[in-house]
Amino acid sequence: MTLPLHSPALPLQDLIFGASVYFPPIFKAVMLGFLLWLIVHRFLRDWMYAGDIWHPILMDLSLFVIAIGASLALLMAF
Repeated sequence: MTLPLHSPALPLQDLIFGASVYFPPIFKAVMLGFLLWLIVHRFLRDWMYAGDIWHPILMDLSLFVIAIGASLALLMAF
């Protein structure tokens, strides 16, 4: 008895090639940048939301973009 791979009755047919998922470098940079942003945000959060910064959410977004750029440069260096 042979089991066809493209049978509609096979419930998990999309998981056959699940081990070969490719993560592009920008995805790795975003994930590493997010972790870096979490660390930096933890230290600067009280200062940003104390009223010294005009728009703290914009500052958060800027820090996130800088963290992604720094992590991409780090990934390219290694």
